[in-house]
Amino acid sequence: MTIAEALREATQTLARVSDTPRLDAELLMAHTFGISRSTLLLNRMRDDVPAAFAALIARRSAHEPVAYITGRQDFWTLTLKVTPAVLIPRADSETLIEAAISALTERPPARILDLGTGSGALLLAALAQWRDAQGVGVDASDAALAIAQSNASTLGFGDRARMLPGDWRQAGWWDALPAPFDLILANPPYVETTAALAPQVMEHEPHCALFAGEDGLDDYRILIPALPALLAPEGIAILEIGAGQREDVAALATASGFAVDCRQDLAGHDRALILRPGRPD
Repeated sequence: MTIAEALREATQTLARVSDTPRLDAELLMAHTFGISRSTLLLNRMRDDVPAAFAALIARRSAHEPVAYITGRQDFWTLTLKVTPAVLIPRADSETLIEAAISALTERPPARILDLGTGSGALLLAALAQWRDAQGVGVDASDAALAIAQSNASTLGFGDRARMLPGDWRQAGWWDALPAPFDLILANPPYVETTAALAPQVMEHEPHCALFAGEDGLDDYRILIPALPALLAPEGIAILEIGAGQREDVAALATASGFAVDCRQDLAGHDRALILRPGRPD
């Protein structure tokens, strides 16, 4: 069987579990060769199928995410190492970086904080955008911090990125942080504990990074009141939010003295809240 034939067959198989079965099959096939997807499609379609491909398709058929199978995920302009210890970075989260760029055109941030850094995606994307900036990533998971530090080193940001342990559910969690920061990014857990998630998320991604109480707002209630002490006077914080959470999270921010704007993702969904110190006049 040729690569082309195997991809057609795998696409049919994965259609039961994936919204992007052809893409998944191509990425997994490229992974077996250790080459890019574009190289596969341009140069290898008539090659014989490697023996390892069937096992990868079986794993994907069992709802295991492609990123965990290949061990990497593209985000912004970066390719990041990922494992089941961290959430898989989503394109929707790039909205936070776009919002930061729009909001900070006249004063690039010198100090950046990423709360709940996971793989380091938001922090490292920001450091890639602002080459003179320094950044700190905070996470309660030692395993996640190790992945984030590995990504920082691989990308050449090791001297500009510090990964620090911190659990915002513990009192005084921010005491060791070198505040103030010009830009704070956060993609905290925001899924309701009773929410029905796709099997590839529910069965494989870390629940501690997903769920935040019955209404999905528990972590916002802790984080937002702490932000004024961490922000520089002209700094901004940008928080990712889930579907239908705009008004509730904005109300929490307003109660803590922030002016709030919202930015939508490419699908038109409310995705990022931009918090600036001081209510509007």
